Amino acid sequence: MSSSPPAPAAPTGAAPKSHRVRVAVTAPDPLSHEGVLSQLRRHPEIELSQASGPATVALFIEDTIDEAALTRLRRAVRSEGARAVLVVGAVRESELLDVIECGVGAIVWRREATAQRLAQAVLTAARGGGDLPADLLGQLIGQVRRFQRDGAGQPGFFASFTKREVDVVRLVAEGLDNSEIAVKLSYSERTVKNVMYGLTTRLHLRNRAHVVAHALREGFI
Repeated sequence: MSSSPPAPAAPTGAAPKSHRVRVAVTAPDPLSHEGVLSQLRRHPEIELSQASGPATVALFIEDTIDEAALTRLRRAVRSEGARAVLVVGAVRESELLDVIECGVGAIVWRREATAQRLAQAVLTAARGGGDLPADLLGQLIGQVRRFQRDGAGQPGFFASFTKREVDVVRLVAEGLDNSEIAVKLSYSERTVKNVMYGLTTRLHLRNRAHVVAHALREGFI
């Protein structure tokens, strides 16, 4: 009795479609749009979104930040439920908290937008993580500390936090992922995930970067 021929093998390196991160790209001009698409096509774990259907991550390319750009970011996060990645030429220090509080999980300088850097930002944002360039993180800390001095004596945002929540947020701010935080605090990784989920849900925050921004604002970092 003859046997059926074996099924063709899946392409090497291809990720199952259900495991891929769907990304929608918005750009101010066709050249920038196609440039980012060509970079992201190199990564099999990323699926580029077509006109229909929701995206997991909304990637925005901007030269600078203005109110129209902030509105686009807010709409993607609040109305469409996407994680936001911003690829930008420049961000003034006074605009940085506005960008974070719009729900942006990752920021990439346009001059550093290689295929690897873009994929890292997209995948980090898709997991609910934060990814800021080191110089922007320094600006954010400086700005928030000035706010702290100006608002000295006001009730702290984290006044109702448990010690466990504060410990986890401090390590998130240092750039540790869930597994590293679990090891550092002798928790399970599930416990760390539950702490972050509880914070974002209870305080109506959008992602890890937003939690860190509020922690900085209130002097816990």
